[in-house]
Amino acid sequence: MRDALHAAMTVGIVHFMAYPECLRGEGPVVETVRRILEDDFFGAIEVTQVKDPAARETVAKLCAQSHVQVGYGAQPVLLTEKLNLNSPDPAERKRAVERMKACVDEAASLGATAFAVLSGPNVSARREEAMQRLTDSLTEIGDACAARGLRLLLETFDFDIDKKCLIGPNRDGAKVARAVRKRHKDFGLMLDLSHLPLQHETPKQAFAAAKGVIGHIHIGNCVLKAGHPAYGDQHPRFGLPGGANDVPEVVGFLKELLTIGYLRKGRRPIVAFEVRPQSGESSNAVIAGAKRTLVEAWARL
Repeated sequence: MRDALHAAMTVGIVHFMAYPECLRGEGPVVETVRRILEDDFFGAIEVTQVKDPAARETVAKLCAQSHVQVGYGAQPVLLTEKLNLNSPDPAERKRAVERMKACVDEAASLGATAFAVLSGPNVSARREEAMQRLTDSLTEIGDACAARGLRLLLETFDFDIDKKCLIGPNRDGAKVARAVRKRHKDFGLMLDLSHLPLQHETPKQAFAAAKGVIGHIHIGNCVLKAGHPAYGDQHPRFGLPGGANDVPEVVGFLKELLTIGYLRKGRRPIVAFEVRPQSGESSNAVIAGAKRTLVEAWARL
């Protein structure tokens, strides 16, 4: 069953969520990256900024030695530095774009082939103008990615619960994606099972809205009950009491991926875990639980 699973997809993991102590580019980055890379269940890893140059060089060497696909998630940089790619302030938007260009250079130095961002805060007024500003920013970042051999991705998030991002609804993400693709044909949306309940969309609805522009997939969990310690976009482990997603939801998600052809014969696209330990939990145990969840879901297809 495991062989069939890995024949259908390349399983990845978001390193900086599995080990949140590394989310800001510091901490035991090398040790935790090595731990993932030594697990042959994973054929892909997603990293973020690594502030120490020596550690960054070591991570790059480890990824190359491990023969994995590497993605770079700039979402933590945008969020922690409060950068806004759709800001109405030209100086603020330029600062965000220039910071992303610097991250593109870092991503290339780490051996990444994909670079992911998220939109800025949601707005209700003059929404079309905000989406156009986002499109302009993405097109410019896409130029930097193309120059370094990276594919640009935009991850869609909730728009009214936690992150409250402009993109947001997957139909709006698709509209932006089609505009960016006029210049960058390989641009795509990153859809995450963790986010769909927060976006008030089912997998079928999300995939229909994003038809033709889906570039990457994450799987994980979320909590919709206000007052719960993991409420919102916290990516808790599968099976957490009060969580929205467990084995049955992953089964349904995989079925939809097969239906739309994201998973099909002749392809092994990346399907990456985005899971984060809650207070008092073990990163390694949460990762192992995620693997078991995916194996069990695949066995039920």
